[in-house]
Amino acid sequence: MPAPHATSHACPIRDVLDRVGDAWSVLVITELNKGPCRFNALRRVVDGISQRMLAVTLRQLERDGLVSRRVTDGRPPQVTYGLTARGVSLHAALAPLADWAARHQQAIRDSRAAFEATQALAA
Repeated sequence: MPAPHATSHACPIRDVLDRVGDAWSVLVITELNKGPCRFNALRRVVDGISQRMLAVTLRQLERDGLVSRRVTDGRPPQVTYGLTARGVSLHAALAPLADWAARHQQAIRDSRAAFEATQALAA
């Protein structure tokens, strides 16, 4: 079997997984799938995210064309974030994973506890 040819472009799977595999992007996308949201409201519903990390995450999602940022005039100006069509399509792809995680979360926790118990006995 011949060796695979090296390519000079980035792996598309790794490129996308870098975005959805970080700690916050999927949670932000899931919340924005419910509808456009202002920054502070989004920070309140994404449990545990800091203001800085939310800003960084939104900037990266906007850069990738997954989130749009709309500024409306006023005092103070209001910034609203929403999913783009690409973001909606990504959410559709992630929804089965989120459903799987919800269905299996307790079993995974049980497996972790059993594993830790066997490790503690072995030590």
